[in-house]
Amino acid sequence: MERCEKGDKVMNQSNMHDCPKSGPGYASPLAAMSGPRETLLYVTAIYSGTGRDKPDFLATVDVDPISPTYSKIIHRLPVPYLGDELHHFGWNSCSSCYGDPSAVRRYLILPSLVSGRIYVIDTKSNPRSPSLHKVVEPEDIISKTGLAYGHTSHCLASGDVMISFLGDKDGNAAGSGFLLLDPEFKVKGRWEKPGHSPSFGYDFWYQPQHNTMISSSWGAPAAFTKGFDLQHVSDGLYGRHLHVYSWPGGELRQTLDLGESGLLPLEVRFLHDPSKDTGFVGCALSSNMIRFFKTEDGSWSHEVAISVKPLKVQNWILPEMPGLITDFLISLDDRFLYFVNWLHGDIRQYNIEDPTNPVLIDQVWVGGLLQKGSPVVAITEDGNTWQSDVPDIQGKKLRGGPQMIQLSLDGKRLYVTNSLFSAWDKQFFPELVEKGSHMLQIDVDTENGGLKINPNFFVDFGAEPGGPSLAHEMRYPGGDCTSDIWI
Repeated sequence: MERCEKGDKVMNQSNMHDCPKSGPGYASPLAAMSGPRETLLYVTAIYSGTGRDKPDFLATVDVDPISPTYSKIIHRLPVPYLGDELHHFGWNSCSSCYGDPSAVRRYLILPSLVSGRIYVIDTKSNPRSPSLHKVVEPEDIISKTGLAYGHTSHCLASGDVMISFLGDKDGNAAGSGFLLLDPEFKVKGRWEKPGHSPSFGYDFWYQPQHNTMISSSWGAPAAFTKGFDLQHVSDGLYGRHLHVYSWPGGELRQTLDLGESGLLPLEVRFLHDPSKDTGFVGCALSSNMIRFFKTEDGSWSHEVAISVKPLKVQNWILPEMPGLITDFLISLDDRFLYFVNWLHGDIRQYNIEDPTNPVLIDQVWVGGLLQKGSPVVAITEDGNTWQSDVPDIQGKKLRGGPQMIQLSLDGKRLYVTNSLFSAWDKQFFPELVEKGSHMLQIDVDTENGGLKINPNFFVDFGAEPGGPSLAHEMRYPGGDCTSDIWI
């Protein structure tokens, strides 16, 4: 039987499936799919930028259908400061540490997009009621690295945690880069080598068997924190590049210019199978899913894999509305890709068993600017008007558009929240800031494909004791692997 100790390289998913457990997570993506059903979800809830003078909090949501508190928030952990804007968080240890028996998936690492502060949350002592373990102050980060505006957190096989930062303290994108925290959550410094920082920052994903890390590029904090201005794109304040790094060396080896088809590339994902040398990035403004891949000479290239056409509209700020792809993920068996169109309001499921030819399987409408009752209407090719049919859930009208998604290990449940970033929420969906966010569950047919809204699940962040809040990122206690990386 193949050994799964730290440092071993197993070249495909099938021969990892039977490896004995020796660390956090699972031996392979396929092994993770047979893990236990989730019973809790941690969700960041935002007050920053809403006009409510309260700290953001981490909500614990009961997602166990046999529980008396199913679909309810059962615990709230407020952070100690105001104005953080908690964002994309991850674990201190994950499946990249599977071969290390000393590693434990215990702490959530919560970067703050506005303040740059990092919170470390202990979930092991009481998973239903996590507690604050440590705060890494922005002054410490800036003094040692110059980095500000924290975004994405990933655990590393070394025990360190790596976090992307989107700029310097003045909001310049040229100051972006990657922070390393040691296992005690002390600032070690930057990951990338001096002179190898990206032009813009956002998300990143590493694929060790190909000695590669790829990061994406949103925009300059000085621009996006003020809301979206199309002129800022022309002014060069938003990105359209992928940055290809050596892993774990930290040398910027290649920059892929995605051009007009790749404006505002956000979430980036390799296929889960660690032997694969292909992945996708969702480009928000262009509303394209772009596939990147290694070529025969060892360099990397890209092509548009899926294109969401902008819709001609009336009663909106522009004559055409992009879908605005803001989040996507891939099922652990690499069969399905899911993405959201935040403005249009739909969630899509594609079969990507042939990643060069994604096939649309289904889509479901759960909000957006075009739903019936909205003043905004789409104009079809024959000149008729059209609006999406969005159902009420438990008597509640769905606000905003689908934004963050999280998939169960078995791929059968897709959880959805709807806040992007408070300044953009306020600009495009003011009702979301006024009345608060919500969380949905989409039931997935993993045999034949298909998406269906679960009518029994609705978490209302608009009914919070402290006033309406904005729900963003989600993670499962202990067993969340859809963002794990295997080595």
